[in-house]
Amino acid sequence: MGILFGTDGIRGKANHYPMTCEIALQTGRAVGIFVKKKGYKAVIIGKDTRISGDMLEAAISSGVASTGVDAIQTGIIPTPGIAFLCSDIKEAGAGIVISASHNPFQDNGIKIFKYNGTKLSDEEEKHIETLILNNEDVPRGDVGKIIIISDGLQRYADFLLEKVPFKKLAKKLKIIIDCSNGSASKIGHMVFNKDLFEARFIYDSPNGTNINDNCGSQHIEQLRQKVVTEKVDLGIAFDGDADRLIAVDETGEEITGDRILAICAKHAKQNNKLKNNIIVSTIMSNIGLTEFLTNYGIHHIRADVGDRKVLEEMQKHGAIIGGEDSGHMIFLDNHTTGDGMLSALKLIDVILETGQSLSILASAMTVYPQVSMNISVDESRPDFMKIDLIANTIQNIKNKLGDKGRVLIRYSGTQPLLRVMVEGPDHKITEQYCHEICNIIEGNIYNKPAH
Repeated sequence: MGILFGTDGIRGKANHYPMTCEIALQTGRAVGIFVKKKGYKAVIIGKDTRISGDMLEAAISSGVASTGVDAIQTGIIPTPGIAFLCSDIKEAGAGIVISASHNPFQDNGIKIFKYNGTKLSDEEEKHIETLILNNEDVPRGDVGKIIIISDGLQRYADFLLEKVPFKKLAKKLKIIIDCSNGSASKIGHMVFNKDLFEARFIYDSPNGTNINDNCGSQHIEQLRQKVVTEKVDLGIAFDGDADRLIAVDETGEEITGDRILAICAKHAKQNNKLKNNIIVSTIMSNIGLTEFLTNYGIHHIRADVGDRKVLEEMQKHGAIIGGEDSGHMIFLDNHTTGDGMLSALKLIDVILETGQSLSILASAMTVYPQVSMNISVDESRPDFMKIDLIANTIQNIKNKLGDKGRVLIRYSGTQPLLRVMVEGPDHKITEQYCHEICNIIEGNIYNKPAH
């Protein structure tokens, strides 16, 4: 990570550094310079439903136009929709998404895609960051146009339905879809349309401040309740920019990314469509996923956290299915990036082709208890493993778990948090160990009492 870029672009509280109009303007200029040097003439800009999106969109667009490159605004659109349009609009050398994903409305972010719909490499990120911070060599010649297109959502919806074509069903699948008051709110109705599904939508009325507000993939309590009481086949929850999803089966049980990966991997394997017999997930994936894939003779590769890291490993090993337990799924034979809408359609396709309920499909994978807790940190991010008491506590817990569990501790790349995850055979013991680690870290670094 650099000064500005975290694990998923630039992110922070809107109207505070680094999510200011000044940085947004300089980012637009930097991306404009980047694409102009590669011979492209335009940058596509999309956003989610946050109230700060308009302000940042105007600044980024002005920055792009100041380099003699056209800024093409799509309005509100899912993050993977911009990735698609990057490859669909040939004159575009990059795409910029203004979104903080699952964060509250007060935050915002900037994500950047290349001309082919993939995210920047580490080297490209560093180059653009240098251009932003130096703010030099800004072209003073031609001025680009700011263009608003109205068909971006429709083109993206058509792309999705072409990738997973459904025949008109004799009996429509009943679905409840939580749009998180985010960028799925409009396109959700276009994709999960009444010709194919009996779909009911909740949290699809964004007002600028209600994105992810007790709804969406991070807050599925209402969705779980409605799936059971309304007796539907499944529920689907997107996050604010619709690049991830969490499913709910007909019994109201949460089905996270690991089990969705397992379901799709098994189906692809049985239909001879799992290229190179590989699935990629992250170091956060449940032990149960590895067991499941091993039982079906599928090679499991773990990547660092972040869909970009998953994609890198997929490309390296020739895999076509990968993802994170948080709900980012990549189907590389269909799209270049994680896509919640596409993932939902893929999951529904398996349900329809097998004729099995989501609960039956998901039950094939055993989920081991996994407890995650967050510790608020400051900018110093100390190396806690250099403190003997902390290091010894963590090692003792690892020894107790043995090969029946694991401990993973890492700093978040998008928020000021230290994430502690413990996995084990029993939920009560796993939770106890996680508390023990958090308490020892907080007590010895931040002088907080044990909680």
